Amino acid sequence: MSTERRAPLDRRRVAATALTLLNEVGLDGLTLRAIARELDVKAPALYWHFKDKQALLDEMATEMFRRMTDGIEPAPDDGWRERLLRSNRVLRRTLLAYRDGAKVFSGTRFTGLEHAEQQEANLRLLTSAGLTLTQAARALQTTFLYTLGFVAEEQGVEPMPGERREGFDVEARARLMAGHPLAAEAGAALFGDYDEHFEEGLALIVAGIESRYGTN
Repeated sequence: MSTERRAPLDRRRVAATALTLLNEVGLDGLTLRAIARELDVKAPALYWHFKDKQALLDEMATEMFRRMTDGIEPAPDDGWRERLLRSNRVLRRTLLAYRDGAKVFSGTRFTGLEHAEQQEANLRLLTSAGLTLTQAARALQTTFLYTLGFVAEEQGVEPMPGERREGFDVEARARLMAGHPLAAEAGAALFGDYDEHFEEGLALIVAGIESRYGTN
């Protein structure tokens, strides 16, 4: 009589299971106990790999980054502007694939060095365009923080694509704020087309980097 062999329990398997469960229960409902049930193990088994939930979130963010960059090579002809635009579009798309994806990514620490190669290449591209290393680092960080914050707010309104929280109906908001006509009309820009909104904001930041640092 043969028995089915389960895959060994390791950090990446736990993180992958957690990411799958995340879309069902969200970050607040994601517990080590719930993940253990999905893996058909006892909860204490997970503490061999993660001392607490923050350690798990670190690994989940790292796994998200691995998936984001797996098989994706930077375009060799990218200029620094194209690189910033492309990388932040990919980041947003990745975060939106997971319920509370931006919250998982925010404030976490990568558990490996997978990000180092990409960071090195991006810094090299920016410094070759005339930025100092400090300026290049701040340009990368500023666009990253913009994308992370934007998606956090976006997911506060639409936790998953096509799923809109109650209370964010633009027309209802406009009626409620009728006594403040400009603020009422601005609702469409604030809570409307998030793709267009994101692109406009990212373009503003890239233009600001170019203006302030005088890049090539």
